[in-house]
Amino acid sequence: MSQRTRESAVLDWLLEEDQPAVRYFALTDLLDRPASDEQVKTAKSQIASKGWAMDILGKQKKEGNWESRKDLYGPKYTGSNWMMLILSDLGLNSSDPRIDRAARLFLHDWLRKDLKEGDAEICVVGNLARFLTRFGYSDEPRVKYIFNWIVEHQKEDGGWHCFESETGTLDCWEGLAAYAALPREAWTRSMKRSVERGAEFYLDRRLTEEGQRYVPWFRLHYPNHYYYDFLVGLDVLTALGYGGDKRLEPALALLKSKRNARGQWKIEAAHPDIGRGANYSQRKKPTPFQLEEVGKPSKWVTLKATRILKRVDES
Repeated sequence: MSQRTRESAVLDWLLEEDQPAVRYFALTDLLDRPASDEQVKTAKSQIASKGWAMDILGKQKKEGNWESRKDLYGPKYTGSNWMMLILSDLGLNSSDPRIDRAARLFLHDWLRKDLKEGDAEICVVGNLARFLTRFGYSDEPRVKYIFNWIVEHQKEDGGWHCFESETGTLDCWEGLAAYAALPREAWTRSMKRSVERGAEFYLDRRLTEEGQRYVPWFRLHYPNHYYYDFLVGLDVLTALGYGGDKRLEPALALLKSKRNARGQWKIEAAHPDIGRGANYSQRKKPTPFQLEEVGKPSKWVTLKATRILKRVDES
């Protein structure tokens, strides 16, 4: 199979109508179709009523939550926080009343008061900023506040850390991902500087070089929840405009090496994928949540990988 034939076959696979979220992003991000395109409009209109998003929304409670109403964070990884992260990835926004209902629980319950020192962690705050921004709430004062929180809690080396530390860690990618969700024109001067410092932190470490080799970082996953891997790093850095940086080359070579003969990528493990080298443990075992089967070709991972390579080619 020639490379052109393989690329065409992969694109046809991503454009199948069974998962309109994948089809929508393939049309817009890979084929550069405008929002006014009829196929784009149709795919977008179907995201909430067909496929993965429909399944998730079908489990939503009347008040807008999943699982517990009192605990929007838990249980891992089937509670409201985790479902909202996935739905924001799939391209939904607050024009859907079910999304608006759920988002307002987070705005009113989680952000009803300012975040106090020690009350929040970058993995939680960054994810919250990301999905609320994607859903259309970036102008909310409370969302602006948490972006300022991200700026203020960046370490001197340019990274972030959820635990007590003077230095950052690659594991805490959520701040940069939140910036990537925010339109560039909305970045303040301090945010722009924070992005530059954060990107340098990851590029200087080639996305994976931090002490001993941590094997889960070299495997492909989705959903990621709050876990890091090299695909997360590539996705965030290329979305922020660093696709032309030569320091991405080791991670890009790894990504290309994982592509199968048909041009697809598979999910290699489900989270929690905690390997040797982790400096933490989980007291209560979470419930894994998957959209696609581990070990099988993944439309979502293939979409992300293909989009990354396109960004790099265009840089």
